[in-house]
Amino acid sequence: MSTPHSSSKYHHPYFTPAEVEYLSEKQRGKLSVTQEERVRQQACAYLEGLGSRVGFPRRTIATAQNLYHRFHLFFPRKDFNYVDVSLASLYVSTKMHDTLKKPRELLAASYALRFPELVAKSKHPGGEIDVDSMDQAVVERDRQRVLAIERLLLETVCFNFTSRMPFPYVVKLGRAFGASKQLTKLAWRLTIDCHRTLIPIQYPPHIVALANLYVAALLSSFEQPEPPRHRDNAGPQTPHEIAAQLGTNGWWEQKYQAQVDDLEAIAHTVIDLLIQGAQSQTLNTSPRTPSSPSPHPAPSPRVPHPRANADNSSTGNTNANASGALEVPYNADQLIRLKIAMRQTEHSPRVRQPLGNADPSALYSGDDVGLLGRNEGTVRFLFGPPGVGGDEI
Repeated sequence: MSTPHSSSKYHHPYFTPAEVEYLSEKQRGKLSVTQEERVRQQACAYLEGLGSRVGFPRRTIATAQNLYHRFHLFFPRKDFNYVDVSLASLYVSTKMHDTLKKPRELLAASYALRFPELVAKSKHPGGEIDVDSMDQAVVERDRQRVLAIERLLLETVCFNFTSRMPFPYVVKLGRAFGASKQLTKLAWRLTIDCHRTLIPIQYPPHIVALANLYVAALLSSFEQPEPPRHRDNAGPQTPHEIAAQLGTNGWWEQKYQAQVDDLEAIAHTVIDLLIQGAQSQTLNTSPRTPSSPSPHPAPSPRVPHPRANADNSSTGNTNANASGALEVPYNADQLIRLKIAMRQTEHSPRVRQPLGNADPSALYSGDDVGLLGRNEGTVRFLFGPPGVGGDEI
């Protein structure tokens, strides 16, 4: 009788860009990069709409988006519907943040988004759908799918329920750099947008927050005259000053354990997201991010950019279109010019080594991935990468 196979699965809190590219290409299948990005944005927009409808806090929605991104680093997109993976991701996220909802409650909200005709027939004043009145075989099948993917999600994070969000860091860093409340709010919104990308699974939350403060300063200062300073230098720092400070090497790198080239890499990704949204003005947009053509818009509007308010105040224009959705306050040409200007002064990217002492390609191509979701042998799920102590994660 053969001895059952035994292996170890290590939790990686963050991945290097090389690891993300390797794993994404492996699970992409026949999809192009553009098609993969379109599906990713649909899933993120779906999570936004579903989370807003149920009333989840931002941390629950953002963690669900991160779980969705992480899931498809290990499992092929062709084998799973993005709706099922999104529901399972949101379900796991509710457990991580103690905002628990039952699968049937999430399914009811999901049906309301996916099937508006059921909402029209609903007698509930809030438009909620009673799943007890639906075909129970269909509801149970959907519920079982969510629970099956939940198990896979838990294994991909090695049952590590630790979740650190960048949002508190945005406020603290905004104060530390003397940013105005308006600039900090813009950085907060950009951090929300950031979770539609793979950035939060590549960088720690404090670096994500710092990078979005940098992007907010760039967006508020690019091709704009610098406002005059007070004689006594009182008041918050201008966006020009913050952008110049974070765009060069300085004291802040050592203090916040960050690198200027990491901030630049994140900034390019966020600006690419905004360019995509600015070029898709005719499509439906998500409640907060202009870059996701979503069939599930949520009711809360995106707060307009302060520069857009200033530009429109003199003309009497408004940022809202005929449908009530706010337009993207960024011009695609301006964003492209900003990227070109950033390329001219950017720093050389450093080579990031994977956590632990294993080769990234070998780490994710062995039997440990193949055993996910199976009952064959014994799999030990460890909270940290190989060669890294618990205090160093």
